[in-house]
Amino acid sequence: MNLIRQQSGDAVINNPAIPNHQNEDAVQAISSGIMGGLQQQAQGGNLASLLSMVTGQGSDANVSTSPVTQGVQQNVQKSLMERLGISPQVAMSIATMVVPMVLNKFMNKARDSNDSSVNGNDILGQATGQQGVDWMGAASSAMADGKLDMSDLMRVAGGFMGGGGGTKQNQSGSGGLGGMLGGLFGN
Repeated sequence: MNLIRQQSGDAVINNPAIPNHQNEDAVQAISSGIMGGLQQQAQGGNLASLLSMVTGQGSDANVSTSPVTQGVQQNVQKSLMERLGISPQVAMSIATMVVPMVLNKFMNKARDSNDSSVNGNDILGQATGQQGVDWMGAASSAMADGKLDMSDLMRVAGGFMGGGGGTKQNQSGSGGLGGMLGGLFGN
């Protein structure tokens, strides 16, 4: 919330379309929109892009060009419209100003080993609904070849589920994390 407050100055606090008495509601709408958007992206097929953003590696590591950011912006827009009753245009202008800045700072903090305020495992755990998974260790291992693809994710998921770490059975299984990941990527 503090990060959102810091990054939303001009977009929310100094925005004449948002009355001052609604500033806190706007910050809360942005916060819930960002977390909800990350969940939608992780559970809706963009888990690899989200992993790339959190780790800072891969083709979608750049927050401003990642498809995750666009999806999160749309979710924030919806959240602002519902909570504050503002127009789609005003809500999207706020989302496009705030979301990339917040996600960029958020991901940089997650990658900074000297900053314990944000943890990549927590981000990915919240987004996927899979708490207690060493996402960062798995992503680092999976991206050893410089890219993150479905076979990497399925191999890692099989290991988390206690399977053979990438057997055909684990890759096509429908239960647990492996099944969730397979469903996300259409396998």
